[in-house]
Amino acid sequence: MTIRTFGHSRLPAIPGAIWALGFVSMLMDVSSEMIHSLLPVYMVTVLGTSTLAVGIIEGVAEGTASITKVFSGALSDWLGKRKFLAAFGYGLAAITKPIFPLASSIDWLVGARFVDRIGKGIRGAPRDALVADIAPPNLRGASFGLRQSLDTLGAFIGPLLAIGLMWLTANDFQTVFWIAVVPAFLSVGLIVMAVKEPERPAEMRNVRMPLSRDEFRHLSSTYWWVVAVATVFTLARFSEAFLILRAQSIGLPLALVPIVLVIMSLAYSLSAYPIGILSDRMDRVTILIAGLALLVAADLTLAFTTGIVGIAIGVTLWGLHMGFTQGLLSTLIAETAPEELRGTAFGVFNLITGLALLAASIVAGALWDAAGPQVTFIAGAGFAVLTIAGLLPIRGRLTSFRGKTSAIARGANTEETGPNSRHVRT
Repeated sequence: MTIRTFGHSRLPAIPGAIWALGFVSMLMDVSSEMIHSLLPVYMVTVLGTSTLAVGIIEGVAEGTASITKVFSGALSDWLGKRKFLAAFGYGLAAITKPIFPLASSIDWLVGARFVDRIGKGIRGAPRDALVADIAPPNLRGASFGLRQSLDTLGAFIGPLLAIGLMWLTANDFQTVFWIAVVPAFLSVGLIVMAVKEPERPAEMRNVRMPLSRDEFRHLSSTYWWVVAVATVFTLARFSEAFLILRAQSIGLPLALVPIVLVIMSLAYSLSAYPIGILSDRMDRVTILIAGLALLVAADLTLAFTTGIVGIAIGVTLWGLHMGFTQGLLSTLIAETAPEELRGTAFGVFNLITGLALLAASIVAGALWDAAGPQVTFIAGAGFAVLTIAGLLPIRGRLTSFRGKTSAIARGANTEETGPNSRHVRT
């Protein structure tokens, strides 16, 4: 591994394949967010659906993706291959994008959203496991942070393009949806051409039945603690569709509604990579607690604000909390799961948290319709506080696990650089 030096700062040299995967995610997110930043408002104002229906549709869509992830992750462990499944998932999402501008009813939109999320589910766990396979152990946090940062940069560019195009086309939703098709297909071409999967180590244990009880015994109790904490955390961070609806509820003009996701994604993108680097150098639980504190502040701000400035502050805090937590949770899953079961570990993690997101989005929609946005965001803050309490018992476990990982990595590096060294893939 090399270190690039700029003046007195030392930046980690992230493998090129991690950068490529980041740009793949960025292009697909540009496409998806151009559509999804407008979709809740399109469903409510054009097709006449209720807020509760939006919550159910969003929750079912994300829940579908999460259920798919567990099977694709397990399949990648069984095959010992990650790239094919990741590329297939991106391809499936790309070919569904033209359905959005062609849809003439809510049924078509639900179908398109459903299939698009299946594509997301197929690619998610194998891609995350691939990042973990490629990243050097001492740069794992930075690698996940970089991929997350580039992914979220796409979530920043997408809504920004949607705003400009809505203005240029006089609020023509279909035209914007058609333009969103282009970056989706560029994403597929990039992963096919630019990402090379590392060879599977000869000494790695073969996984015959990834979802069996025998294989689950190889997943440590620390891993399950991380999953449990992340599940409660997910209950606090329901779909970002409710951020859009909150902005609309205070009178933000229709063409400017996507600015909500622009602000959130900018804060998310700018914080994810630096926080990833920081997490390789200090206690990760402390960083997670800081991220959850930001979520509490975001929820309370969005609950009680009455103006556009308050919405902007709340959405910025929401984006920062994502930057502090999402890449870090992926890093913790990668560290606490055996290498040969990483696909399954990410799949199970995403399944459980996805079901929690389904529940959270439905509850958020019901609370919104019954009691208004204030109660919805206060409930989110309450779950965030519960998550902070759940993190405290596992601080020692994670510190111990990280120490063992670092010792193994140092041993591998010593073996590689010794006089009789052999090549070891990290």
